[in-house]
Amino acid sequence: MIDGLPGDLRLVVAGDRALTPAVRELDLRDPAGGVLPPHPAGSHLTLTTPGGHRRSYSVTNPPSQRDRYVVAVQREAAGRGGSASLVDDLRTGDEVSVAAPRDGFGLVDAERYLFVAGGIGITPLRGMLHEVLARGHRDVTLLYLTRSPEETAYRDELLALAAGEDLAHVVVLHHSASAGRADLWPWLEHPDDGLQLYACASAGLLEEVRALTVHWRPSRVHLEDFTGVAPLRPGGRPFTAVWAPTGARVEVAATTTLLDALAGAGLDVPSSCGSGTCGTCRLALLDGDVEHRDLVLRPEERATAVMPCVSRAASAEVTVGPVGSTAPA
Repeated sequence: MIDGLPGDLRLVVAGDRALTPAVRELDLRDPAGGVLPPHPAGSHLTLTTPGGHRRSYSVTNPPSQRDRYVVAVQREAAGRGGSASLVDDLRTGDEVSVAAPRDGFGLVDAERYLFVAGGIGITPLRGMLHEVLARGHRDVTLLYLTRSPEETAYRDELLALAAGEDLAHVVVLHHSASAGRADLWPWLEHPDDGLQLYACASAGLLEEVRALTVHWRPSRVHLEDFTGVAPLRPGGRPFTAVWAPTGARVEVAATTTLLDALAGAGLDVPSSCGSGTCGTCRLALLDGDVEHRDLVLRPEERATAVMPCVSRAASAEVTVGPVGSTAPA
């Protein structure tokens, strides 16, 4: 096992199985069989892969299962090796270093729920579906979009769950290879103040959901992009970063990330995913305004922290440093 970060949990892979040709499920437990820290529905955890990468994945099992964290990893052939390392190299009996789960989605109590999953975006929504049903909610729909039945993780389980709940509408599957592109407008045309909408999918599908819900109250719509964030976008502006421990001033060009600029100045900031999903490169934000673009920080953390792999200054200058730093005198 490759060591992770201080404070990580050391868990063992109690089971692994292929859910689809490209998706493998990992069942992570305490080696001594102990109770694990809570994992609220929709939360994610960060693992250190056998290849040394830090990657974040949604916990897909229900919060009531306190003895395990279950994640489903889709192998990305064109990725940077993190998912391939987990799918190819991790098997039952292996140990893995895992950071405690973080509640990134937040399940709001509501009269009704609509979950929209695209492909591997089912992972957080599966746990949320189990949770709301366990709470006694019955006006619940999961709209699950995949290319084909063979590429639909948890398909049989979800269909059996719907049948067992005697609610045939609780799971609606759509396979684009046979049915064409899904039309989401019938589901989103009419705003419903009694409903909470949760969607997890690719950036393209989330943009469609966002466009079709512009007439909804923002508090009713919750979106999570499983692909991460592009580190740079057109129109970025240069700025200056002040490194708190030394007062060094680092110029960050419009075509360079804050993380890369700090590394180029000889400042060692641990990093892994480069897409704002794992939290490894987290820095203290001590002064200045930031355009937060990560998928890790909670709203209340954004005044005091920044993910330099994808976030940039919104002011001409920002002061940053390792977590726990104080502003230079």
